[in-house]
Amino acid sequence: MNSLWQHIKTGDWLTAGRARAYSLILLAVTSAAIVGWIALSHGLIDPNGKPLGTDFSDPYAAGTLALAGHAADAYVPTLQHRAEMMVFGNREVPFYGWHYPPFFFAVAVIVAVLPYAWGLLLWLGASFAGYLVVLRAILPLKETLLLALAFPAVFINIGHGQNGFLTATLLGGALLVMDRRPLLSGVLIGLLAYKPQFGVMIPLALIVGARWSTIAAAIATVMALIALATAALGIGIWHAFFDSMTFTRNVVLEQGGTGWEKIQSIFSAVSAWGASVHTAYACQAALAATLAISIAWLWRSNAAFDLKASALATASLLATPYVLDYDLVVLAVSIALLARHGVAHGFRHYEITMLGAAWAVPLFSRSIASVTGIPLGLVVMLALYVVTIRRAVIDLRQMEHSPDQSCAVTAV
Repeated sequence: MNSLWQHIKTGDWLTAGRARAYSLILLAVTSAAIVGWIALSHGLIDPNGKPLGTDFSDPYAAGTLALAGHAADAYVPTLQHRAEMMVFGNREVPFYGWHYPPFFFAVAVIVAVLPYAWGLLLWLGASFAGYLVVLRAILPLKETLLLALAFPAVFINIGHGQNGFLTATLLGGALLVMDRRPLLSGVLIGLLAYKPQFGVMIPLALIVGARWSTIAAAIATVMALIALATAALGIGIWHAFFDSMTFTRNVVLEQGGTGWEKIQSIFSAVSAWGASVHTAYACQAALAATLAISIAWLWRSNAAFDLKASALATASLLATPYVLDYDLVVLAVSIALLARHGVAHGFRHYEITMLGAAWAVPLFSRSIASVTGIPLGLVVMLALYVVTIRRAVIDLRQMEHSPDQSCAVTAV
């Protein structure tokens, strides 16, 4: 037992060879599963009666409504569901709600111009390419692309036809260029407003870090998006959007319509355990307050930017009550940034094991939560956040004692 714990502590169990082997095995198995699932499907409907790309039918149908001049109908569940069925020849398919701000219709219209399968391929292919480019730029090692390709959240996102790649690309890209190109960073953060639930911690970090150029660019980008959407779709589209938020909050989140096992937040965890909505919100608020305090401290400190950025990416996932397992693609950004700091300055105790756990957890989080009620995804994200903050504290203390020396390689 002591020997096992020592391996966990040092992380020497996770060699480069094992990382490559695990990645290749998982990549082969999941790729075969995707190909097999497509082969078993008929007329773009999978064996479970769901569209290929499941959630992608939502933006695609919304795009068809916008092209027909009825964009506001996408925010009405019955009309959106009817549009989704029409995409598949008026066949019965599950309902996938349209919850995005009006400016995201720009993406929906682009994919809806194409046949469904080609639109899905464009959506996933373009956003996946962005995800790979950003991760490779953050961590320019030969193993990066393989680990990024085999990251389990990738296959969850592909299966759902979701936006995790885009979210990771925008957030990772913004953090990557923040020091060198603050205005571009702000534009990317502004574009991330299509997922407003992830914007809780980012403004706080920018403010306490005095990133005024980035803040200005982000605000200007959001204002431009709002103006363009209003000019294209009319002011009424915003009324439809805000009216739909009641349905989104009540049915999708508070009643667990999405499935508690899919949502990776503390709100979902305590709700699944039978707590009231008020208790769930209280727990989420307490966690968000704790994250805000620690992020404010970190971004005001002299800690390495990689640690600040990694913690912010993880905190952005933890702070929202509505984070799905496909959103865990963003964890790849947290992992890459923390790994980059470790490669440059040496890894401390538990960091390598924690990186391995964070990489693997999307593979198991939904099934374990479904069977046992244990929110493994939440637990691992919290642990990764704590390890990142701990590393910043230790490094800062060392800098105080040895201000002229760089971070030591020796594990602590």
